Amino acid sequence: MYGNFSAPKAQEIVAARGDVLELLRPDATGRLAVAASVAVHGALRALAPFRLTGAPRDCLVVGSDSGRIVVLEVVPDPAADEGSGALLFKRVHCETFGKSGVRRAVPGQHLAVDPKGRAVLIGALERAKLVYVLNRTADAALTISSALEAHKSRSLCHAVAGLDVGYDNPVFAAIEEDCGAVDDGEAEGPPGRTLTLYELDLGLNHVVRASADPVPPTATLLVPVPGGGDGPGGVLVCCEDVVEYRPPGGGGKGALAAALP
Repeated sequence: MYGNFSAPKAQEIVAARGDVLELLRPDATGRLAVAASVAVHGALRALAPFRLTGAPRDCLVVGSDSGRIVVLEVVPDPAADEGSGALLFKRVHCETFGKSGVRRAVPGQHLAVDPKGRAVLIGALERAKLVYVLNRTADAALTISSALEAHKSRSLCHAVAGLDVGYDNPVFAAIEEDCGAVDDGEAEGPPGRTLTLYELDLGLNHVVRASADPVPPTATLLVPVPGGGDGPGGVLVCCEDVVEYRPPGGGGKGALAAALP
């Protein structure tokens, strides 16, 4: 994941290598050098950078097999010599929401962040999705709200993404597959997939399922399109041999499709 983690204009990459989390930055020769590394003693499943509104640099949210949502920031190593530039990952927040282990119904596999840094969605392979509101205290310390549920029973989740909606209520998109008919032995064909939009109402502090539109059965990836004043918004749905554009708001109106060469 690319971001500015140690300084406002630093160009850095955070990489997960099994159970090791590394911060990489280009050196004078253009090669990537390891600036910080830590063994997490677990399985790193998803990473996502985010920046609170007005903050000078990025933080990192981690999805793993711990059954927790963890927020990290990069800070100077206090044990290193002054001026050495040594860095380390500091845990800013950690909240437990489920059992440890790589489980189908415990979130940690999917991560999506609102582009304005106001909320994060962490999802499981099956059914469970949790949304956390990100904020700051009076002394600029990061805080996250209690978990808001956005579960969809008897469904599989293939991908999630945070849509760029400017400063409107945060919206998250998910590719979901209804497996209820398969579980009941009543399916006459492959399960259908839908592009589902979840809207976080910041005023009422709850998540609503805004829309669910059918997408091709091979849809597996979501790419958010810049919105607000920078673009039309919406999301690209990547499928086998075709990429579809779905405009914001749901409903499927105004959708476009382009075949891959």
